[in-house]
Parts: sequence; structure tokens; C-alpha cells
Amino acid sequence: MVLRSLMRILGSDPKDARNLTTEEAYRGFTAILSGAESDALVASFLVSLRWKGVTVEELMGMAQSARAHARMPCRGMSGLVCVSPPHDGHETVPPLDVAAGLIAAGAGARVLIITDRCVPPRRGLTAANVLEGLGLSMTWDPTEAEDWVAKAGFAVVALSGILPPIAALRRVRGEVVMRTPLATVEKLVAPPGAAVVLGAQGGPVLGTAVEVIQGLGHPRGIALQGCDGGVIPSVRRRTRGIELDGGHLVAVTVEPADYGLEEPREPELPMYGPPEDGQGAADNPALCQAAGDVTRAVLAGERGPARSASLLAAAIFLKAAGRCLTLADGVDAATRSLDSGEARERAERLRALIG
Repeated sequence: MVLRSLMRILGSDPKDARNLTTEEAYRGFTAILSGAESDALVASFLVSLRWKGVTVEELMGMAQSARAHARMPCRGMSGLVCVSPPHDGHETVPPLDVAAGLIAAGAGARVLIITDRCVPPRRGLTAANVLEGLGLSMTWDPTEAEDWVAKAGFAVVALSGILPPIAALRRVRGEVVMRTPLATVEKLVAPPGAAVVLGAQGGPVLGTAVEVIQGLGHPRGIALQGCDGGVIPSVRRRTRGIELDGGHLVAVTVEPADYGLEEPREPELPMYGPPEDGQGAADNPALCQAAGDVTRAVLAGERGPARSASLLAAAIFLKAAGRCLTLADGVDAATRSLDSGEARERAERLRALIG
């Protein structure tokens, strides 16, 4: 078994262990996707990488394997920004990726959000739940996603539609409970050549993620430590990020007050009791509808924290896509898109395509 031999390389004693090469990580993830490895070995391998500290080379190898087995939409599409939020979603903050993506699309970007729904261990709210709350939907068909982006400038596609073997890992993820490098790898599945906006947790993973984006050949991208590890900046405090622009890595600091978008509180969801064992926020129909209502209010022009956060995120998408030189320019373009109704019009185009 491939994973068994790789586990010997990783070792049980840090003094005897070494990092995997890119080629070894590629072989390991290919074996995982093949379904030939037991759940116990897959879990042990992923947890071992987490506790050792996953390297850029290891993430590169696993991401390359995932991409090699994926049916990737929008290959070679110009002006595309691929948005990669946490696939296991959010529990306490509304996912505003859809609002920000529609705003950015209204300002001229082509936006593809890759996500999923009810992903363990968190089973949190994602763009898929927001779309359902709006009476829309994501697609599992990469060809359909590409068509929607071409005609509406916006689409949300399920990773499990692009890379079906990833769905078989849900059982392992639910049993392991903690996040493993898989949570980063799945955010690195993106069309070659696209700009990438990727949400990152706190700590060194921010720099690691953007180095992997660079190593995978993307010309532009931003890794952002947004709220709850997502792609939406805080409207109360500074948000850190790193931008990849033409081979150069540049620190990014998003200060909401600099753009007149500082708020006394973050966007919120209604409070409910804890979910039942094995369930999460995405299993609560009322929370799913509430998440859709927050985005609906943003698109309707309602002012408040959700609008401010959506405008900041849209500006980041536009900057990553090369549609603006500065975040200030991006905020101006995003505000025009929202206030003119262009963002709502993109949602209606999507509705017509969905039928």
C-alpha cells in the first residue's frame, strides 16, 4: 500500500521523520483518491501531516494530484477569479461569498466559486446554502458552471462535481473531527491560469497557501485570513493577507476604516441551540434561509455590516482578477455595481440560466 510506505517516511519519532517530496505527496493523494486505501490509513496519513506541519512541497504534490483527477471548468477563460472559501463552511457568520461574487461580476469580473455543502467535520453554511435561500442553486456539472460564468459572469460549482472521489472522504473527515491538510488541498483545486482568492486560517498557513498558489503557476491571487478563515474581511478590525502579483508576493492589509466601511459589529446570523451530534449549521433550514436573507438584503441595498463586508470582499476579488489597481478603486467599482443594480442583474441572469 502506498500510504503505508509513506507513513514510514513520516515516522513515529520526529528525529527519524522527514518531509515528503512533491512526488511522494502526489503519489499519496492519488492513492487516497483511488479508494484503494483504508479509512484508517487515510486518517493516519492526514493527521500525521497535520501534526508534523505540512510543507509547501507536500501541498503542491497533493494539489497537483487533485487537479490531475478533476474535470476542471473554465480552463483558459480570461479575467477569471476563482474563489475558494472553507468547504466545511461557517457556523456563526453568514457566508457572503455569493454577495461579493455577484458584486464583482457586476463590476466586470468573471467569478467562479468552488465549494460544497454539508462537508464534515463542521457541516457549516456555504455559498450552496445561500443560493438555496435565494431560490437559486449551485451546479455539480463543470460544463454547466463554465456556461454560467460565460453568460452571467458568475457561478458556484461543487467540488464533489469537479472531483467526485473527494466525496468518499467525508466519512474519514467526520471521524477525524479536526481539520487536516485536506481542508487546504481542496481550496487549491482551481482552473490553471485563473486568479485565486483563498481563505486561510490564522498562523503560518497564510504564507504557505500563497506560495503553493505561486508554485502551481497562477499569475495572480490573494490568500486572506478573513472572518472564520474565509474570504470575507472583518469590518471591525484589520485583516491580513498576501497578494501574488506577477511573481511577486506582497503583504496586504485591509483596514475597513480606510474605505469608510468600518462597522461596530461583524455580520451576524440568528442564534439557535447547538446542532445534534453529526449535524451542523447547514442542517438547520432556518439558518440556511437566514443566510440567504442576508445576501438578499445586501443585493437590495440594505446598509450595515453585511453590505460593508461584501463590498470589501468584492474589492479583493476585483484586485485579484486585475480589474483594479488598488483596493480603494475596487471598493469604488464594487459600490457602483451594487448601487446601480448590476449585481442584482447578475443574479437574475443566473436565475434565468438555472430555469
